[in-house]
Amino acid sequence: MKIGDRVRVKDSVVVYHHPQNRNAPFDLKGHEGEVIAIVTEWEGRPVSANLPVQVKFDKKFKAHFREDELEAL
Repeated sequence: MKIGDRVRVKDSVVVYHHPQNRNAPFDLKGHEGEVIAIVTEWEGRPVSANLPVQVKFDKKFKAHFREDELEAL
C-alpha cells in the first residue's frame, strides 16, 4: 500500500468521530477512501504506530487503520 491508493475497509471498524454521527458508534465496513499517509516516523524519529495507515474518506473525515483492515481497489 502506498500514498494515493484507493482502498476499501474490509473489516468491521467502529469509530466515534464520524462528522455526521459524533459520539455515536459508526461502522466503516465497506467505505472507500484514499491513503493520504503511512506513519513510520514522527519529527524525524522512527515510530511503530499501532494504526499506521491514514485514510481520507471525504473533506471532513479521516481515520487511521492497520493494513489488514483495508483492501486495495
